[in-house]
Amino acid sequence: MKMIKEKLLNKTATLGVVGLGYVGLPLAVEKAKAGFKTIGFDVQESKVDMVNAGINYIGDVVNEDLEEIVKSGLLSATTDFAQVASADCVCIAVPTPLDAYQQPDISYVKASAESIVPYMHKDMLIVLESTTYPGTTEELLKPILEKSGLKCGVDFHLAFSPERVDPGNLIYKTKNTPKVVGGITPECTDVAAAMYEAILEAPIHRVSSPAVAEMEKILENTYRNVNIGLVNELAILSNKMGINFWEVVDAAKSKPYGFQAFYPGPGLGGHCIPLDPYYLSWKAREYGFHTSMIESSMMVNDRMPEYCAERSSKILNRFKKAMNGAKILILGVAYKQDIDDYRESPAIRVIEELEKEGAEVAYYDPFVSEYHEHGVVKKGEPELTSELIESADLVIVTTAHTNVDYAFVQKHAKAIFDTKNAMKNIEARENIELL
Repeated sequence: MKMIKEKLLNKTATLGVVGLGYVGLPLAVEKAKAGFKTIGFDVQESKVDMVNAGINYIGDVVNEDLEEIVKSGLLSATTDFAQVASADCVCIAVPTPLDAYQQPDISYVKASAESIVPYMHKDMLIVLESTTYPGTTEELLKPILEKSGLKCGVDFHLAFSPERVDPGNLIYKTKNTPKVVGGITPECTDVAAAMYEAILEAPIHRVSSPAVAEMEKILENTYRNVNIGLVNELAILSNKMGINFWEVVDAAKSKPYGFQAFYPGPGLGGHCIPLDPYYLSWKAREYGFHTSMIESSMMVNDRMPEYCAERSSKILNRFKKAMNGAKILILGVAYKQDIDDYRESPAIRVIEELEKEGAEVAYYDPFVSEYHEHGVVKKGEPELTSELIESADLVIVTTAHTNVDYAFVQKHAKAIFDTKNAMKNIEARENIELL
């Protein structure tokens, strides 16, 4: 079993990544850039074809890096899982969404494991990176992989190492973000840590089990969920009290200890933060435990798009304008600033709430020309013109992109509902209302 560590040290190991999305493709690229022959696996032929052509589709991957490693033969992609047989290490980085009942959908993890099983061999490392509930690696993944006839901790290594991807972050990328690793056995942890040490320029933090690593990931994102729920609730109260809550937060963050600034908004978006608390609350019920604080914050955050629609209606009412038939322009549908990722974006839910009330909603987003939601494609406006802004009864800022001319918007808008404080530097504020 020591042979795999030697292959990692001398970079003769072949590494695999299952799932070539926001987590998997950057990871595969870093493995190849580190000098390892890397195979990417995905069930979507379109992604496989693009990777093999050196065409990038993920914002955090440098186009030239992908093109170079594909041309050099270090990275290839395939839909054929039989090639797992030639891999020494395989990382699973597939989606773990919620189902229609807000329960974890781990079908992609199960399908990936079952696709790997027929081609497993001795002295192999499998690492799960997909965010999930504590216990998944040991209770779900391990029994599936042992159907290969190989024994975990004896014939192959198994570990959990949670992905840490922050799309659009200009400082921390896959390569330099610290990694947490927890294996089924201490040797499993050592081998997984050795793989990440060989490809990353970041500290590797070892924990005693996969369950600790899984809970750690949930803690990271639940921490944000709870704190954002707190500021969203206080923002609603502050509005009733006539207090500028953005000014409150700015004042509070002047304290040099014991406080971290979080800001309100139209809701939570992205691939993890809105979902992870549901994994934990679902798992907690198995133990007869209710995560009351977490569930309360989830309720606050989940209701924010509806609250924003209600506030919008009140703003229109001041102009003696009904929501039904009102023309509303949404600025930004990406879930965070300066990226093209609209997964779980609260802006899309705001649009849905407004349209339920009969509003005619258009949107402009310099990063997202169109989005697909519930089988419907909605196209954005190609340009942010004075005519577009002036034609709207209300402009709602739902994403604070930095390449939008907010002074131009303020000049031409009848009324603005700024849910992100994107216009904080605009001096003329007679037509701006903050969340």
